[in-house]
Amino acid sequence: MAARRLPIVVLGGGTAGWMTAAALAKHLPRDRYALTLLESDEIGTVGVGEATLPHLRAFNEWLGVDEAQFMRETGATIKLGIEFRGWNRAAGAYIHPFGAFGEPWFGIEFQHHWMRLRASGRPVRPIEEYSFSVAAARAGVFDFPSQDRQSPRSTYAYAYHLDAGLYAAFLRRFAESRGVSRVEGKVKGVLRDGESGRVTELVLESGARIAGDFFIDCSGFRSLLVGGELGVQWEDWSHWLPCDRAWAVPCTQASGFTPYTRATAATAGWMWRIPLQHRVGNGYVYSSRFLADDPAREALLAALESPPLAAPRPLRFRPGKRKRAWEANCVAIGLAGGFLEPLESTSIFLIQAGAMDLLSLLPDEGAPFGDPRLRGEFNRLYDLQYERIRDFLVLHYAANDRRAEPLWDYVRNVELPDSLKHKLQLFRARAVLPNYQYGLFSRDSWLAVLVGQGIVPERYSPLADALPVDVVEQRLARFALDIRVGLDGMPTHEAFIERYARAPLIAAGGAT
Repeated sequence: MAARRLPIVVLGGGTAGWMTAAALAKHLPRDRYALTLLESDEIGTVGVGEATLPHLRAFNEWLGVDEAQFMRETGATIKLGIEFRGWNRAAGAYIHPFGAFGEPWFGIEFQHHWMRLRASGRPVRPIEEYSFSVAAARAGVFDFPSQDRQSPRSTYAYAYHLDAGLYAAFLRRFAESRGVSRVEGKVKGVLRDGESGRVTELVLESGARIAGDFFIDCSGFRSLLVGGELGVQWEDWSHWLPCDRAWAVPCTQASGFTPYTRATAATAGWMWRIPLQHRVGNGYVYSSRFLADDPAREALLAALESPPLAAPRPLRFRPGKRKRAWEANCVAIGLAGGFLEPLESTSIFLIQAGAMDLLSLLPDEGAPFGDPRLRGEFNRLYDLQYERIRDFLVLHYAANDRRAEPLWDYVRNVELPDSLKHKLQLFRARAVLPNYQYGLFSRDSWLAVLVGQGIVPERYSPLADALPVDVVEQRLARFALDIRVGLDGMPTHEAFIERYARAPLIAAGGAT
């Protein structure tokens, strides 16, 4: 007699549901687990054209996905970082790149050497000129990073701009081909065990029932299981991140698909520009406390570079997270577990992190689904991810210099989370950067935003004084020169896409 396969049910499709299902289908043994995904075509998803982080490359490689095929099927382009315009007018526009600034010398981080030369009174270049990733983004060129660790062309990573709906469809095909059973329908009711409180079955409007030992709630903002049925409360972060609405609209290509996302500060929030192969995704994230919906919509349409391809689509949200993502035998992943505005393209990363952490902690018959040790560790990691990303997002707002604009005055003066206060104090005092072993963002990411928004340390590490200032000046000049030389011969972003991953629909002149 065959052993019983443990039934796992994913509630909800979209990017969250199908990323999770694909991860489980790829790495769980089929003879021990049975995977079902329940979704309804009548329920829309929030996904728009999305920007991502380099971690998605690792996720796709972990699945065994062919990169070029993935890019063709999702209309993807390359992303080397995010350009921020207008967040700090005195400092000017800057790019948060997916790559390093300079290089450490004698175990001393680069910013200390840069600060040393700056403090000496000698000429020093803006810190962006010591980032190969920024230089390539500004030049509009791209090629795969070098494997030669001595080359500045090895110092950057890359991510993608993609159509989230097409990515979900891509992953659906991947997951179904590996045994995931998709069920169409809407949930009418939830059955629970009277003694343990665990969810046992989902009752559909059709009358059908889907039983499971473990449930993954990817039902979006509704959070039908973890938030609704199990009653896990929402932790509201809107006092730090007051933007609670957005308009999203695609438009035709006009100025080319640059290898970076753009986030432009506006009266009551910020506007995104995400260039895909077949269109440009645009949006206005704003606070309804400081701007009404209709003026926000009109401001977005007025800022478009070309005619819209559809009517603007409204989105409403609350920044924050569930107090626990794993409750009883249910885990919330994606919007069901939390939401942080897309300023640093973290939405898909949080889905990915949740799915991968779940896989490493997923119980089996020897470790029941209610094991509090596994549940506790998952929730600890979940809290770390959200809180560290929250601090990074709040930094962008807190460091603004936009005066006499109500939203910007508010966020500049709001009481910061203690964890962010600590980071800012350390950087201002001695150019010390956060150094996480788990979670986003890297030291170079913090350096990009801190310096990009005009925060300069009062002092640098005295260890940097070990090198004569002449040597520091020469090394910095050589590094900047190596970056400029390294750009030679790199193809334009458009040429790279044309050669490597041009979507057939685009090549035929179509659009979606």
